[in-house]
Amino acid sequence: MGTTRTVDGGQRQQPAVDGERRQLLNVSYRLLGSLAEAEDAVQEAFARWYALTPAQRAAIESPGAWLTTVTGRICLDVLGSARARRERYVGTWLPEPLPDRGGGGSGDGDPAELMVLDESVGMALLVVLEAMTPAERVAFVLHDVFRYPFAEIGAIVGRTPAACKQLAASGRKRVRDAQGAVVVARQDETVRRIKAAWEAKDVAGLVGLLDPDAVLTADGGGLVGTVLHPVEGASRIAAYMVAIADRAPGLELLVRSVNGVAGLVAARDGVVMTVASFEAGADGRIVRIWAVRNPEKLRAWYEEQPAAREA
Repeated sequence: MGTTRTVDGGQRQQPAVDGERRQLLNVSYRLLGSLAEAEDAVQEAFARWYALTPAQRAAIESPGAWLTTVTGRICLDVLGSARARRERYVGTWLPEPLPDRGGGGSGDGDPAELMVLDESVGMALLVVLEAMTPAERVAFVLHDVFRYPFAEIGAIVGRTPAACKQLAASGRKRVRDAQGAVVVARQDETVRRIKAAWEAKDVAGLVGLLDPDAVLTADGGGLVGTVLHPVEGASRIAAYMVAIADRAPGLELLVRSVNGVAGLVAARDGVVMTVASFEAGADGRIVRIWAVRNPEKLRAWYEEQPAAREA
C-alpha cells in the first residue's frame, strides 16, 4: 500500500481503492442493466478519483463512499440520456443477460466474473427497474438492495432524505405490483422440459409448459432479425419457437444459468446467438420469456464454451 504525504509534512497510508471495483460494478449493473455501461461508469469514477491531488484524496474519509456517490451520479446521468436513446432503439430494449462465472473474481478479469448473481439481478426485476424514473431506480436499488442510507442517496440524486424515502417506496410498489409467485426449483425443471419440447418441435408440449397468457419479448437491436413486438399467448409463442427451429438448422440449445436462474442459450458452431430468460408462475408454467439476440449485449458470452458449461 502506498503512502500519501499530509499537509503538515507527515505521512499516512493512501487508502487502497481498487478493492471497491467489484461493489461498484454490482451497483452500476443494477442501476443501468448493461454490463458494458456499468464498466464505463466505474472506470469514469476511478478516473475522477485519480484526477484528484494526493492531498484531496487524503482528505476523503471514506474513499469507498466517495466512489459510490460519484458512480451513482454518473449512472443517474446515463439513465437520463438512455431514455432518449431507447426511444430510437429498434424493437424492445432488454437488459444485458449475465452468465454465471462464480461472482468471486479478484477484479483483474472481465467484469462478468465480479457480478454477484442474486434475485436483484433477475431479468424480471431488471425489466421492472426499466419502467422506473432514474431517481426512483437509484433510490430503490441503493436503499432496498444495497442498504445505503437515504442521506447518502440524497447526495447522489439531489433530493432530501425524505424525498428519497418516497422515491424508494414508489419503486418498491412498482416491483410488488409486477412480481408474481415464482418457484425457482419448478422453473428450472420447466426450462429443461421446454428445451426438450423445442428440440422435438413439439408444439403441444410447448403450449402445455407455457401460461395461456405468456408473453415473449425479443431484443435484436436492429442488428439481427427478430420480432419487433412481443408475441402473446402460449399457442403463438410455441408456433414461433418451432418456426425458429425450422429456420435455424444446427442450432444447439443449452440450459444455462442466466442472471442466476435457469435459462436457455442457443449457439451455432460454438457461437452464442441468443440468450433466453424465463419467469415462471406459481404453477410452474412460464409467464414471461425474454430473448436477447443483440450481439452487442452478448459479449460476456462469446468467450464461453457452452457445450462444456451446460447446467
